[in-house]
Amino acid sequence: MGHDHPVIELRGVTKRFGRQLVLDEIDLAVERGKSTVIIGRSGTGKSVLLKHIVGLLKPNRGEVWFEGQRIDTLSERALVPIRRQITFVFQLNALFDSMTVLENVAFPMMENSDVRLDREEIASLARRCLELVGLAKFGGKRPAELSGGERKRVALARAIALEPPPKVILYDEPTAGLDPQRSDAITKLIRELQEKVHVTGVVVTHDMKLAAEAGDRVLMLYHGRFVADGSPEEVRQIKEPHVRRFVEGTAEPEDVVTYTT
Repeated sequence: MGHDHPVIELRGVTKRFGRQLVLDEIDLAVERGKSTVIIGRSGTGKSVLLKHIVGLLKPNRGEVWFEGQRIDTLSERALVPIRRQITFVFQLNALFDSMTVLENVAFPMMENSDVRLDREEIASLARRCLELVGLAKFGGKRPAELSGGERKRVALARAIALEPPPKVILYDEPTAGLDPQRSDAITKLIRELQEKVHVTGVVVTHDMKLAAEAGDRVLMLYHGRFVADGSPEEVRQIKEPHVRRFVEGTAEPEDVVTYTT
């Protein structure tokens, strides 16, 4: 199959939870090898959108496509080979406390029965992934000895430690709960992975700095629809009030509580 089609495509995807409309006929084509960032306030359905890409959620209406194949109609079993090509980095990246950092990173390669690598090859690949995230010297440590930001970087190293590397990495709020320096390190890392490993990234965040620095394309989700779509620079220029307020970090009028005495 040619590589001219988008890696991921959502066509008219609508998702409701009970009476709440979370995604409202969303169309999205994710370009190969680029970083697509979806911004929006908490609870706007950004994570819901990501879960459709890996088939954890199915749309009420619409279609989800991966590499030219429709996947929203597939069974769990048929989704397995699709999911092998996609890595999902959640907010809470649970590492195994009983293993060293290096063992944590090597774990996906040990588990993946398709890969015929010996332990030495796996260890050297795991070391390379730790180098990529700037933690070359941390292989022998335990997760408990690391800071929150370091643990996140180990989780990212584990996310890319697949042979062949994943085609797509989905990041769910990768800088949530991190201080600005650590957020900045993660942002640079997302950008670097995309440039060095040529993975396609889809990042969900409400961190505007991350969007501006790691995104080739930024979309803003508001009330189930995209209200902005463009380069970080273009999105910054948009005059639409909800987009403006988000970009500038000012409150929405309905969030401002007025105290009457």
